[in-house]
Amino acid sequence: MKYYLAPLEGITTYIYRNAYHRIFTPADKYFTPFLVPRQKKSFSSRERNDILPEHNPGLYTVPQLLTSRAEDFIRAARTLTEYGYEEINLNLGCPSGTVVSKGKGAGFLAHPQELNRFLEEVFANLSLRISIKTRIGMEEPEEFGELLEIFNQYPLEELIIHPRVREDYYRNPLRLSAFAAAMKESRNPVCYNGNIFSPQDFEGLKEKFPNLSAVMLGRGIIANPNLLGECKERVPARQGDTGQDGKTEREPEKKKKQQFQQFHALVYEDYQEILSGERSVLYKMKEFWSYMIQSFSGYEPYAKQIRKAESLRKYETVVQSLFREQEVTNHGRFSF
Repeated sequence: MKYYLAPLEGITTYIYRNAYHRIFTPADKYFTPFLVPRQKKSFSSRERNDILPEHNPGLYTVPQLLTSRAEDFIRAARTLTEYGYEEINLNLGCPSGTVVSKGKGAGFLAHPQELNRFLEEVFANLSLRISIKTRIGMEEPEEFGELLEIFNQYPLEELIIHPRVREDYYRNPLRLSAFAAAMKESRNPVCYNGNIFSPQDFEGLKEKFPNLSAVMLGRGIIANPNLLGECKERVPARQGDTGQDGKTEREPEKKKKQQFQQFHALVYEDYQEILSGERSVLYKMKEFWSYMIQSFSGYEPYAKQIRKAESLRKYETVVQSLFREQEVTNHGRFSF
């Protein structure tokens, strides 16, 4: 089984990816937050910093592009090959209204013939590996049949499927029948993405799809960076296990908290080094905690204090209290 770290805008930057790779169970691939190719323009300085090879040492990093213009995709992909990249990912999954209204991300799925022409031009002009991260349609899962026929015409590196339509956003139940059809009918390797929040979720997925060879972890791993390790172990960590000496086994919980502390310290220190001013650092760290804080017991008052912090000194006090007073849990129930 291969494991991938999904991109999350504003959070899974190269700072985050490097710290994660150093502290937790490494992923097989790390996908960047989407890059937006612009006509007659190169990537922004922020985007360029995120993809620089020296900012991604030892990581198999896959840049993700968000566009509906084949010429822009081709130009950006060629630029990325100059940086040494051999695989590029096309974003057909972003459900954001501002993205969809421009016919990009999941919005591109509403125009299958245009998508087909896009892919035809892209594959006629590029020889590098191209993967696609997609939803199963804009409004109805029945749209996926035609989309899959289109994808099957091209030699994709992988087809990464989040089995929801755009109108579902992240709220409605997963449409696993569409994913099952893809597992059966796709001519390209298939990767699953969606609602893996615990080792139990992972085990349930494997029971449904025993031939699955790759999974992409998204919101679940951002909330609990230890999730990949727990999934690989296949046995969820249990609080209150008793050792042979009859004493409560606390070492796994202690080690887990230490990992979270080390992870936070790396991210925090690196953002202070590259960002200018307290407000910029605070903004990034508030994004950082927006998911992960839910892995702590009794996190609500700390979350509120982090959101309200107006100085790094206050922020540090709150985070220190969180690590000192609360435990890292393994409940796998998050609110996004």
